[in-house]
Amino acid sequence: MNSLLFLAAASTNPFVQVQETFGANIPALVANAISFLVVAVVIKVWAIGPIQKMLEERREKISQGLAAADKAKAELANAQAKSQELLVQAGLQANKIIEEARVAAARVTEAEIQKSVAAARDIIEKARLSSEAELARMKVELRREVGRLVVATSARVTGKILTLDDQQRLAEETNRQLAA
Repeated sequence: MNSLLFLAAASTNPFVQVQETFGANIPALVANAISFLVVAVVIKVWAIGPIQKMLEERREKISQGLAAADKAKAELANAQAKSQELLVQAGLQANKIIEEARVAAARVTEAEIQKSVAAARDIIEKARLSSEAELARMKVELRREVGRLVVATSARVTGKILTLDDQQRLAEETNRQLAA
């Protein structure tokens, strides 16, 4: 009878039936389930949690790095645009300075030409004055020579020796006639 009761009891309780069919040990199964839950909680708290936190921090750092890279690209593009603008302005200023230098060089050249022309005029004027002075000196010398020749010729023609007063008078008359 016991066995009938046992069979009757066993057929009505599914845990008992599973236990008998598969040979499961319920206390060991409960202990394993508790151990699994404890290990799962420990892994969650000390392993998965810090790993997830670290991954989130890395994700934030990567996001910040990408934002910084985008900002750097924008700043680089801005700096390149500014440098291009500065190069254009520098080119314009250089052209302006070159043009001003050309104008200044033209002014200096013109001033130097004027100085050279003035110096040439001075040289020509000095040469003309020197020439006139030389001509006047030569005329004076020529008059003296002509006067001396007239006196010498007159002395030979007249056959007498002229006095100093006669020589001077003849020289003056000759000079007056030559000047006229």
